[in-house]
Amino acid sequence: VRSRLRDIVGASTNWRDHVQAMQERKALHTLLAKRQEDLPARRMKDSYLEVILPLGSQPEIREKYLNVHNGVRFGRILEDLDSLGVLICYTHTKQETQPRSPLSIVTALVDKINLRKKVIYPDCDIKFTGNVSWVGKTSMEVKMHMLQLHDGDYSPVLDATFVMVARDPENKRPAFVNPLVPESPEEEEILKQGELNKLKRIDFSTASLLKMAPTAEERNIVHDIFLNTLDTRQEREGTVSFRSRVLPPNSMWMEDAKLKGLQICHPQERNIFNRIFGGFLMRKAFELGWATACSYGGSRPFIVSVDDIMFQRPVEVGSLLLLSGQVCYTERNYVQVRVHSEVYDADTREHHTTNIFHFTFVSENEVPRVVPKTYGGKYATKSMLYLDGKRHFAATMKEI
Repeated sequence: VRSRLRDIVGASTNWRDHVQAMQERKALHTLLAKRQEDLPARRMKDSYLEVILPLGSQPEIREKYLNVHNGVRFGRILEDLDSLGVLICYTHTKQETQPRSPLSIVTALVDKINLRKKVIYPDCDIKFTGNVSWVGKTSMEVKMHMLQLHDGDYSPVLDATFVMVARDPENKRPAFVNPLVPESPEEEEILKQGELNKLKRIDFSTASLLKMAPTAEERNIVHDIFLNTLDTRQEREGTVSFRSRVLPPNSMWMEDAKLKGLQICHPQERNIFNRIFGGFLMRKAFELGWATACSYGGSRPFIVSVDDIMFQRPVEVGSLLLLSGQVCYTERNYVQVRVHSEVYDADTREHHTTNIFHFTFVSENEVPRVVPKTYGGKYATKSMLYLDGKRHFAATMKEI
């Protein structure tokens, strides 16, 4: 898949030649459509791809995918889904007469990934399938499925929905993509669902706690947590204070439920456009998220869902990538983890957010309840993180 992507874009496999390769892409500007109407419409089956990951039949590649629990590293699967999603979009937009595409197709959003199985086996072949399921003017929704071979049959493991955007050859401005036409009532329904997904994302963003105050119900939840953490001894003595807080039984303060990581972004991790590969960022964020859930719950966590990963800005080769994992909501043996990713520019000494990742894990054992220190000061943000985590968890549970 990655080899085909390099051929489609004309990307260099040698880091030293990347500037020259990108210069050559500038000439492809003339191949861009001036209007979407000028591009031929495509069907869903035109972009359909099947790819085999031969973990069973080619054991020599197994080591790269193996985790310490003798399962498959989910971070590697995220990398593969990202690459496949881009190739599916290039298949949808390909021009038969042109070996190289004038489009720069990049991942804009991981809408959702829902797991159907807790364990992915390292010695059975995996099949990925997928196609473009919805198209805007310059964006495409891709639905992908992962299945694993057991007793001669492929059984479903996960379903994923990514949103990709098309840009010009230099990856600077939006570019039009081929429209999508349904061929059956089922495909019309899929197309309609793609439009609904877009509206849902807009609604979720509009209702963000960064833009709107919490609902009355959410304010009550935060206030109840506050009341439950007051020091009752001081209350009896009549000297109760907002600052005096006591952790309830089987609980942990949010400020004690986080892990941090640092990654130097080397050329080896670059994508075909010589920025850091989005799949690599997802793998690193997932691994920190897993470690955060593992250290919090004290037992092995399993990924249940990934949702709402927005790629806010590209990460340049040579950047210092700072990752921060935070347990922000828990319920029974579920752990909701938020990973914040930012780059540090050593020249300007500025920090810029690149991604926010949301992961839902299920732990082998029941986990402590995570508790924000609320009502004032630097801890007020923890309450918002708690409510945001609760929203993401509720959306995931509804979905699965």
